[in-house]
Amino acid sequence: MSRRLWGMLLLLAFLWGGSFLFMRLAVQVWPPFTVVLSRVVLASALLWLLAALAGHRLPWSRPVLLACLGMALFNSLIPFSLIAWAQQSIPSSLASVVNAATPVFAALMAHLATEDERLTRPRFGGVLLGLAGVAVLAGPAALGIEGGAEFPGILAGLGACFSYALAVVWGRRFRRLGVAPLAAAAGQTSACILLVLPLALITDAPWHLPWPDRPTLLAILALGLVSTGLAYALFFRVLAEGGATNTALVTQLVPVMAILLGAGVLGEALLPRHLAGMALIACGFALLDGRLWERFRRSAPR
Repeated sequence: MSRRLWGMLLLLAFLWGGSFLFMRLAVQVWPPFTVVLSRVVLASALLWLLAALAGHRLPWSRPVLLACLGMALFNSLIPFSLIAWAQQSIPSSLASVVNAATPVFAALMAHLATEDERLTRPRFGGVLLGLAGVAVLAGPAALGIEGGAEFPGILAGLGACFSYALAVVWGRRFRRLGVAPLAAAAGQTSACILLVLPLALITDAPWHLPWPDRPTLLAILALGLVSTGLAYALFFRVLAEGGATNTALVTQLVPVMAILLGAGVLGEALLPRHLAGMALIACGFALLDGRLWERFRRSAPR
């Protein structure tokens, strides 16, 4: 992981950290499938524009279309819908904390499904240490001591984690197919429109839904254009350069960003366990990055 990759990863975490805040506002007015539909329509429009400006095209071959369809399912439709449904019953900060379990699933999937992203002991230890930080961030609800009413939402969030883990492994094929990151992101969101549109029409009857007020409308626009469109363009770039396991690290940074945004924008309290959890996640990243571990191993006496 170079400094440039770490910088892109931090920016991606900031964009996705804001998505939980925006989605929490959106699901107070619209049901989940309609929120997902509006999100991917806006993102798709922006991504096709960026791809056209960059001169990138999506090859209309069967393998590429299959790759887009798989990413639309695993990286958009399933996780977006589960998280939107979960945020009807759990706070945005808790939803983002649950989402940070993705690297464990992704690391295991990459270990099983790829030849070049095998788990080493230090990296596995880093994943576990990061998860410990996530558990500290979540607090008593993570241990089942409190928040029994939140359990269905937490379970839905874990389902989204598993879907994202499948996506980061599935998305590696875009690089083998020679598809530019912007074109891949645009193809994925367009395919998701085709998948979610009939679900929204059948279950939500969006023509009967109320028009959102101005703050909610701005949240929906930010969710689609910034936290999805721009974020996906960045996500595919990081995936192409950093690999599946490293890309999945973003989901352990997202709750940190979401909690900081909640404290800075909404005035939510930043508790001591939040700081402790962030410290544990930082230690986990040090192990996953590997450079500090390698220095320690070389300097240790034989």
